[in-house]
Amino acid sequence: MAAALFAGSGAVAVPAERCAPTLNDGAGPFGRGAPPVRTKIGAGHVLTGVVLSTDCRPLGRARVQLWQANRKGVYTRAASATAIAGRDGRFRFEGPRPVPYDGRPAHIHLRVIAGEYEILYARYVPAPRAQRGTVRLVLEPEAL
Repeated sequence: MAAALFAGSGAVAVPAERCAPTLNDGAGPFGRGAPPVRTKIGAGHVLTGVVLSTDCRPLGRARVQLWQANRKGVYTRAASATAIAGRDGRFRFEGPRPVPYDGRPAHIHLRVIAGEYEILYARYVPAPRAQRGTVRLVLEPEAL
């Protein structure tokens, strides 16, 4: 990283690190209210991730709401959850392997809510036959 010296002060200015914000994927099939706080709705696939701000700081206590379709391609409350990120911004969610439906690839919808940050709508698409996946979710500060 480049650093600049301030004349005579001996202080070094180091540019702040910046994380590129996650692109917003638009609203998904989100029901009314928040899904239940839980980290497991089944077995077969584990999704882990981290929630960060654009200055790369972890956003502890961020609420990561997840929805996935059941085997019939229907979204139900039973196939939804809210994971609360730890102080390090990390979360874990376990459920059945997502299924494709109506010509769409298998996927999980995510809505991330954290303090004074814009709500993020994202979609995770697992690799074929993957039993694990990881996401990095970067939120932008709320616009004034």
